[in-house]
Amino acid sequence: MSPRLKRTGFITIFLLPTFIFFCLFTLYPIVKGIQISFFDWSGRTKEMDFIGIQNFLDLFSDPIIWTAIKNDYFLVVGKVLGIMLLATIFAVSVTRLKVVGRNIFRVIFFIPNVISVVVIGVLFRFVYNPNLGFINSFLSLFTENPVQISWLGSENLAMWSLLWPSIWAGIGFYMILLIAAILSIPTELYEAADLDGATQSQQFWSLTLPLIWEQMKVSILHIVMTTLNGSFIIVWIMTEGGPDNSTQVMGSYLYQMGFRQYHMGYAAAIGVLILVLSLITTMALQKLLSKNTTELA
Repeated sequence: MSPRLKRTGFITIFLLPTFIFFCLFTLYPIVKGIQISFFDWSGRTKEMDFIGIQNFLDLFSDPIIWTAIKNDYFLVVGKVLGIMLLATIFAVSVTRLKVVGRNIFRVIFFIPNVISVVVIGVLFRFVYNPNLGFINSFLSLFTENPVQISWLGSENLAMWSLLWPSIWAGIGFYMILLIAAILSIPTELYEAADLDGATQSQQFWSLTLPLIWEQMKVSILHIVMTTLNGSFIIVWIMTEGGPDNSTQVMGSYLYQMGFRQYHMGYAAAIGVLILVLSLITTMALQKLLSKNTTELA
């Protein structure tokens, strides 16, 4: 057997288990979901009625799905801006600035990442409680009458109230990525910048930011994908899509239609919509960020 054939066989043996798991747990569910989306099926019986694209036609005439799409992209934009801004500030502070006890701050900022999202959701339900919550209790210190704002019960405030715990839960992970990127920058570059008289601000914009941009780009794409596919948990724990569907996201609406109202075909159509929007958004963002990289260079 030739060395080339041996190498090919060696690579195939090691890749085969991964490929099988990918087909079983990723590719098959996607194909099966697309198939179910063309049927009227409750999920509780074996009978499935083929209805073609009717689920998708119903989907686009459903006002709740448009609210869910709007809310998903509200969380995407809010989380990208909030997490990347705060994670960058914290990462630069604990690496480039002489902050006393910066290792302790790294641990403190990372703590939300070791807490379950379910626990974070329950915790913030107490924080937002109109009568006993921390926020209203704090605001009441500055007024004569007790503040009783219903943060999660108001259609105007509920999405903003969901955004902050989502940002808080994600900062630590992306801060660690950016810290690793900053620490990989050769110190000689900063020493040369110091000799040239560059301030900390000038060093950040001209040196740090361009050199960690690739890691920031990966972080932004990861935030977008995890938000479009994973914002369901915190929304369901804190509001279950209410009040009056005002905080519904595509994931929570899929769960409601599939496992509360037993419209599995319709829920599968929502799943296909999430897949398509995630692919389109990711490809558009990759193209946009690629242009920005060129401009930064």
